[in-house]
Amino acid sequence: MTDTRVEAGTRPPRLGESAPRPDGTPKVAGSFAFSSDLWHDRMLWGGTLRSPHPSARIRSIDIGPAVALAGVHAVLTAADVPGSPTYGLEHSDQPVLASDVVRYEGEPVAVVAADHPATVRRALEAIVVDYEPTDPLVDPLQAEAADPIHPDGNLIRRIHLRHGDQGAVGEVQVEGTYEVGMQDQAFLGPESGLAVPAEDGGVDLFVATQWLHVDRDQVAACLGLEPERVRLTLAGVGGAFGAREDLSLHVHLCLLALHTGRPVKMVYSREESFHGHVHRHPARMWYRHHADRDGRLVRVEARLVLDGGAYASSSSAVIANATCFAAGPYRVPSADIDGAVVRTNNPPCGAMRGFGAVQTCFAHEAQMDRLADALGMDPVELRRRNVLATGDRLVTGQVIVGTAPVAEVLDACAEHPSAAALAADPMSLPGGAGRTADAGHVRRGEAVALGFKNLLFSEGFDDSSAAVCRIEDGVATVTCACAEVGQGFVTLAQQIAREVLGVSEVLLAPAETATVGSAGSTSASRQTWMSGGAVQAACEEVRHRLLRRVAESYGVDVDELVLADDRVVSLGGDFEADLTAVTTVPVEAEVEFHHAPTQPLDEDGQGDAHVSFAFAAHRAIVDVDPDLGLVKVVELTTSQDVGRVLNPLQAVGQLEGGAAQGVGLAVMEEVQVQDGRIRNASFTDYLIPTALDMPPVEVAALIEQPEPGAPFGAKGIGEPPSISSTAAVVAAIRHATGLDLERAPVRPADIALAEARP
Repeated sequence: MTDTRVEAGTRPPRLGESAPRPDGTPKVAGSFAFSSDLWHDRMLWGGTLRSPHPSARIRSIDIGPAVALAGVHAVLTAADVPGSPTYGLEHSDQPVLASDVVRYEGEPVAVVAADHPATVRRALEAIVVDYEPTDPLVDPLQAEAADPIHPDGNLIRRIHLRHGDQGAVGEVQVEGTYEVGMQDQAFLGPESGLAVPAEDGGVDLFVATQWLHVDRDQVAACLGLEPERVRLTLAGVGGAFGAREDLSLHVHLCLLALHTGRPVKMVYSREESFHGHVHRHPARMWYRHHADRDGRLVRVEARLVLDGGAYASSSSAVIANATCFAAGPYRVPSADIDGAVVRTNNPPCGAMRGFGAVQTCFAHEAQMDRLADALGMDPVELRRRNVLATGDRLVTGQVIVGTAPVAEVLDACAEHPSAAALAADPMSLPGGAGRTADAGHVRRGEAVALGFKNLLFSEGFDDSSAAVCRIEDGVATVTCACAEVGQGFVTLAQQIAREVLGVSEVLLAPAETATVGSAGSTSASRQTWMSGGAVQAACEEVRHRLLRRVAESYGVDVDELVLADDRVVSLGGDFEADLTAVTTVPVEAEVEFHHAPTQPLDEDGQGDAHVSFAFAAHRAIVDVDPDLGLVKVVELTTSQDVGRVLNPLQAVGQLEGGAAQGVGLAVMEEVQVQDGRIRNASFTDYLIPTALDMPPVEVAALIEQPEPGAPFGAKGIGEPPSISSTAAVVAAIRHATGLDLERAPVRPADIALAEARP
């Protein structure tokens, strides 16, 4: 239970004010309980045996030597799965444990429970698996024509979007082929959890996740149990960014707990985590942009291929986003965009912050810069002439009916004064402590990029969130299964309750599946809108019921009563009651909140598929040492369409965190996959930006135009910061070097060993 009691005489923060996170101090002090801190007196330890091959047939599995070890309580294989042998976020295509074939390096083959982690390691080493390696399919461009690696085929989904006059041709045309590498979510808390067998034959699972109820349903199906006998409680989450949407150790833990009759804990190592969760889809993208001589876009053509890896995960939705937003936040009267996502024997890919829009933003913004160069036009002016506004039609045919302050976002970012002075200290040059850069050779570059994506789930998905509000003895308790993964719902829910109920003390009950309905996934920038909307509606219903009760009890006109400062008062000033006194008998309400309906895309990729959209801009300033290919990002400036700011401190934190992941993808972050094998599964070799790598992030503006239909007019803000930041940084490097740089991340060799275009 999260408590937000405040010191006497102080007023707790309401909506629109910066509220400190109740979990902030414990996390900084090291006292916060993460999922890896779970413990039980009778606990066993679990572990997973994973395939060393990206593609192989399994001839046999001999678990005898492992079972014979002292301290081993269970060794389970696919034959021990009592329910569905497969699971999947959108399609049930991934085996709980591989039985006949393995389709990627690291695929789980067996699980072990033992009395000590060292015994688990010995047991895993003792299992004998006879593999027959087969040639892996690793090139996504060859996947459709190749022999199928899965019974469902190699093509997961294709969308051929056709919009407007297909014969349209612009006077000026530019082409480019772009590539984005595989990025890892790189959360600091590896996968971990604890499963406890229950007396009813079910199981209680404590786990870090992004979607409790969908996890429960998948786990229950694999265990052959009714969903109500599988109870999930959110454990402390050490970051997510999309990788915790899919199951990882969930079913394995429950299988071991039910088989042994003992609680079982499992914690992945960092290397295992790289193999145990999905990553951002690598993308290969060809584009042709058409424009008239005045810089007005006429047509956009694109061919997109995303590598989904071995299993589907959320790839169908990712390619939908990539295709829908492939032309960027611009008016495009004609479009032909073909998007496909395929299976390969590379690591599975799925959700990551930005969800398909990151990849295409990198490409469409490079094209806009290339077009500006061909026209001899300022790149910001070119964008300004084409930006979307409310009432414009997207390439999906959907008309924007909500707010779309794209011009405001662009201008605020582009016109914000820069504080980035030329480096005088050698430590501030590219290379830093290496002191390798010659200041006279360092080149500075600057560029702006625009990005956008949808908010909430799309294409006809019946999206909802449930919340319960209860007020008793003057204290409000909010219950919602929203997974707090760092986005700040723990603060937002309390701020909403205070705003609606006029109450100081708010408790946030643990997120779990047993007492409240689904809150949906903490993804798609949806929880502020969906679970925030559910909490608002539940609190409003409690307020309505409470005021009606007080009116009936005291003979007061209900329309005259309001809640404020822990009291019930009349507008005329002739009635007042302490909130504690009128809530000795609790008042409670449960509400399920839905957003406006959407529809699937048709065969031409047309339809009102999305609820709302959010827009962001970044301006990057970089210094580049062209001799060594070293880059220092000197400054990032950003502005974003936020609807309404509900917590300014948290909003800025989201913009800074998303920008950091964008910088990482631009210049250093890539999961190196060779012949289907991950070559850098550690934070020694997979580099992420540290505090010393990050530049100052200047927030030029948070554009507040309340969104119709959104609770308090607020839009989710978590994903847009990661969309245009990568594109801006790489564009600034292009500006500094004169190189095309069509791939992210930019490697030193891409600069040092390249020749400037003529």
